[in-house]
This record gives sequence, C-alpha cells and structure tokens, in this order.
Amino acid sequence: MELRIFVEPQMGASYDQQVRVARAAERLGFDAFFRSDHYLTMGGDGLPGPTDAWITLAGIARETERIRLGTLVTSATFRLPGQLAIAVAEVDAMSHGRVELGLGAGWFEAEHTAYGIPFPPLGERFERLGEQLAVITGLWSTPDGQPFSYQGDHYQLADSPALPKPVQRPGPPVIVGGGGRSRTPRLAATYASEFNMPFSLLADTVAQFERVRAACASVGRDPAELTYSAAQVVCCGRNRAEVDRRAAAIGRSVDNLSEHGLCGTPDEVVAKLATYAAAGTERLYLQFLTLDDLDHLELLGEEVLPHAADLS
Repeated sequence: MELRIFVEPQMGASYDQQVRVARAAERLGFDAFFRSDHYLTMGGDGLPGPTDAWITLAGIARETERIRLGTLVTSATFRLPGQLAIAVAEVDAMSHGRVELGLGAGWFEAEHTAYGIPFPPLGERFERLGEQLAVITGLWSTPDGQPFSYQGDHYQLADSPALPKPVQRPGPPVIVGGGGRSRTPRLAATYASEFNMPFSLLADTVAQFERVRAACASVGRDPAELTYSAAQVVCCGRNRAEVDRRAAAIGRSVDNLSEHGLCGTPDEVVAKLATYAAAGTERLYLQFLTLDDLDHLELLGEEVLPHAADLS
C-alpha cells in the first residue's frame, strides 16, 4: 500500500507551512503530497486565509524533487476546463512530471457565495464535471500538431492547438472519487486512472469499489487499470496521552476517530491500514490536519510508513 500526505490548507495554513510539510513528507519517503482545493474554512477563522491550490502546487513543485503533487480534489466550478488543462500541464512541467489532477463536481456552496463563484444545481455540476473531464483529457491526449474541438452543452472548443502538452503522456493521472452510486463510478470508469473513496467506513468503501469495477466492465475497460484508493484522517501518538492531545488539537474525540479514521499508536494505525489493504485499497491518503506538528509527521514516517509496503 502506498501512503500519501493530504492537507486541508483552507482551515488555516500559509504557503510556507505547506512547503515545510511537503518537504518533510518527501524526506520521510511518503509517495505524494496532496492538498484540498477550497476557498473557505469549514470551522475557525481560517487565518491567514485560503491559498490557491494550483498556484501553491506550482511553488512546491520547484521546492521539491521526488514527491508527487496533486489535488483531492479541484472543483469543476472553480475554473474553465481549457484554463485548468493549461495550468496543470504547466505545473507538470515545473515538477518534471510529478503532478496528478483530482477533479470533482464541487459541493461547498458557502465558498462559492463568499467569493462570487457560480454554484449551479447538483445535476448541472455533474454535467459540467463530465464535460471538463472530456475536455481536459482530450486536450492533453490530442497528438502533437493536431487540433482539438469539442461541442458540449456547457463548453465548446473550436480548433484548439491543444497546447501546452504535459510532461506525462498522454497526461497526468486523473483521480475521480466520491460515494455517488451511478454517475461517479461511470465517470471514473471513463476518464480516471484512480478512484478515491474519502472518509468512509470500510464496508462502504468496498461496496463503492465494486460499483466502479462494474462500471468499468460496462464500458469495456479492465477494472484492474484503475488504482483504488481511500482517504482517512490520521491521529497517531506514541502513547494514549499523545493520541488524546492530537485528537483534541483537531477537535475530535478518540472514540470518534477510532471509528472514522486512523487513530492510535503506530501499531494500531498499521492494523487499521491492513484492513483497508486486505479489502483492495492500494493507496491511502492520510489527512494530516495539524501542519505545524511535524513531530506527528515524523512519527508516521518512521513508525507507520515502513510497514505500508508489506500490506496487501
């Protein structure tokens, strides 16, 4: 199992804090540093304020060397698909081919109204997500020197030069995720290289993986072509007192985190990871919420990460 670090900067994190976590994660050997793409905190004052996901990742791309970088997930409501394809391709070049794009329909209405971003009804958001996936992957995969055109209900492109091309061909890996029973699996089967099930119980994760596999079969795609991943909040400590302190720092109880997350000593966290690995989870994103607690990250890197490769 691969382990990735996933942060939520909208809750209150500067660019410098994110760089420190990304560099530490790289040094410790984690596979990737991912961040959410949100413009409004879900609690607290959110100081110093939001940072733009792709501008931040562009900077981090130049301050790291190995670790992969991406979003979990960018909202299709935030950017036009042609613009997003250009931005991600450029960050892919800046990172020498280390970028991945998680793309979703968007759900947090308050951040849209707070910053003047249109927030269509759910059905239209999913329509736009599907068209964005088609446009972005189409622009990236169009052969050099050939134009790309697209006629959708929401987006139309005519004779685009389909530039710039990303370093990774036919394009950076695309991640689609969520618990929707029909549209989400279908979009993952059609466009994604990875399906992610975030913050869900094991039984729900397994059931959604099966829906995605069935969707792959329905479109004639080998389900094994996708990577199946999950995301869980992590709260690890050397002893119960340290676990309690870290749970309190993120406003959660140990009992709640034990049921809905990865919580406990390193051995306990590894044991919980093993249940996800046994159920077919190939990659897990550790939601790391206390960006200044680098000792927490060190503990995960030294006492949890070394065991992940043996989980299957």
